[in-house]
Amino acid sequence: MREFTEQELVRREKADRLRELGLDPFGHRYDREDYAEDIVEKYKDVDHDAFETMTDTAKVAGRIMFIRKMGKASFFTIKDRSGSIQIYISINDIGEEAYELFKSADIGDIVGVYGKVMKTRTGEVTIKCLEYTHLVKALRPLPEKFHGLTDVEERYRRRYVDLIMNDDSKRVAFLRPKIIRAIQNYMDHRGFTEVETPVLTTLLTGAAARPFVTHHNAQDLDMYLRIALELPLKRLLVGGMEAVYEIGRVFRNEGMDTRHNPEFTLMEAYLAYSDLEGMMDLTEGMFTTIAKDVVGKMDYKFQGHDINLESPWKRVSMTDAIKEQTGIDFKAITSLEECLKLAEEHHIELEEHEKAYGHIINKFFEKYVEETLIQPTFLYGHPIEISPLTKKNPEDPRFVDRFELFIGGKEFANAYTELNDPIDQLERFEAQLAERDLGNDEANDIDMDFIEALEYGMPPTGGIGYGIDRLMMLFTEQESIRDVLLFPTMKEKKKED
Repeated sequence: MREFTEQELVRREKADRLRELGLDPFGHRYDREDYAEDIVEKYKDVDHDAFETMTDTAKVAGRIMFIRKMGKASFFTIKDRSGSIQIYISINDIGEEAYELFKSADIGDIVGVYGKVMKTRTGEVTIKCLEYTHLVKALRPLPEKFHGLTDVEERYRRRYVDLIMNDDSKRVAFLRPKIIRAIQNYMDHRGFTEVETPVLTTLLTGAAARPFVTHHNAQDLDMYLRIALELPLKRLLVGGMEAVYEIGRVFRNEGMDTRHNPEFTLMEAYLAYSDLEGMMDLTEGMFTTIAKDVVGKMDYKFQGHDINLESPWKRVSMTDAIKEQTGIDFKAITSLEECLKLAEEHHIELEEHEKAYGHIINKFFEKYVEETLIQPTFLYGHPIEISPLTKKNPEDPRFVDRFELFIGGKEFANAYTELNDPIDQLERFEAQLAERDLGNDEANDIDMDFIEALEYGMPPTGGIGYGIDRLMMLFTEQESIRDVLLFPTMKEKKKED
């Protein structure tokens, strides 16, 4: 059992004294009627003298964040989910017994206050306490500068303390569900239906990623946590639902950095009778709607860049973007030998399964282009080798009808004119399996049930996937994915010797 600090011991003694007074240190229901921010906003422009004749009251509850004790009268600040408000408390207003109870309070305690709304001579909206209610005794003291710790990982490990101490963390925590709700409203108003699909699966499909493996005891069956949402949603299009989307957690057994977390939120949407252009229009509209209606601005700071989301956004093919940066026109090259030679000349290393036309183009893109796409850009025309689930471009079958959205040099969305030819799809699956034999452990399995579904006929379809966490990073102007996840995956903390 750990040893308590001196402050913790004192707080526990105070909790015991509360019990002796017949008070529960950890409180009961309190019928709060008002929130700090609403009170401050309502009365901030009311003249100080006007409060002399006003009788407006408020009933609030929150955590004590500051105390200035001054004999028979004191000031303290409480913080609730909306913000903070100052409280004036006097022995003349609440009596000696209640005032003594207040004097035993510590920063971090949770209390209820009923009183008259007033304004101090310095112009601060304040509640003059008429009833003081102890609710919860905090047995640990709050840190003084928690948001400034050198070990920022402590903020993520103890998010509950971070939310108490860091107003920006709380802002992000409340803004995220508002953005999710805005996305749902946007999609719903365009005729989409939100659905749920299985998290557990027996096949790796829909993305190139390593899985987390689990085991179903009743069936004695190894299963995976899903790495994508794609194939179940497409089955629903076959069934006639026509416009579906899902916002859900997916799991990829990969490293952790400022842009990646092993479990993250993905949104995928599929629209029958649409295509790549339709997905571009849907995406541009969704981002600008969030910017205007939820956040209220079009300009953002993201990854050290100034980003403007005003329409229209740039649309460029992958080969044209590479040509802009290197002068190499891969669209005009038909020889694999020439591609391999160019890769060698540009010091691009290739795994055995990457010695193919499409993989080489993708390597050039990653090296020379990706980080230059700062303002919102739809990059389309990907090679078929890196897009196994996508419809071929009818004019050049080496490429597929796919785009990625890049902002600040980072990918935000991945969209397709979906492959609905079951014969072609099976060939793609088989090609992926061959890549696995060459060492690509992220290659897709063959999903024969999905092939069967396609054989019943899937409409021409536009589909797209969005990394919701990265979208949150943009709209909340955060540098790390951990700042937009309430509970990011953390490395195991080393035990002290």
